[in-house]
Formats: sequence, C-alpha cells, structure tokens
Amino acid sequence: MIEVTNAKVAVAKEKLKEARTHQKSYADKHHRSLEFQPGDHVFLKVSPARGVRHFGIKGKLSP
Repeated sequence: MIEVTNAKVAVAKEKLKEARTHQKSYADKHHRSLEFQPGDHVFLKVSPARGVRHFGIKGKLSP
C-alpha cells in the first residue's frame, strides 16, 4: 500500500514539474527586457507602503 502511494506521489510530482516547465517556457517567450538611457522619461508605479502595512497588520477593516 505504501509503495502504491509513493508511486502516485511520484507521478503527481512529475506532472507538476511538467506543468511548471510549460508555464515557464510560455512566460520566457513573452518576456522582453527593458533598457533605459540617461534622459529617458519613465513612469514608475508606486503604492503607498504605510497603508499597505497598516491593513496587513490589522487584518480586517471593520470591527
């Protein structure tokens, strides 16, 4: 019984590994590197760190 379970776990791990490699190869094809030169104008997306940290610590918003 233990051998059967171990075999099933091995098959599941192999399938997960295969799915992960498919996903990685898809993402690698669509990835493009960005290069900036001095003087280029770029838009930075900034989130408020204080608010994110506050709600992360407190948890829910209502009592």
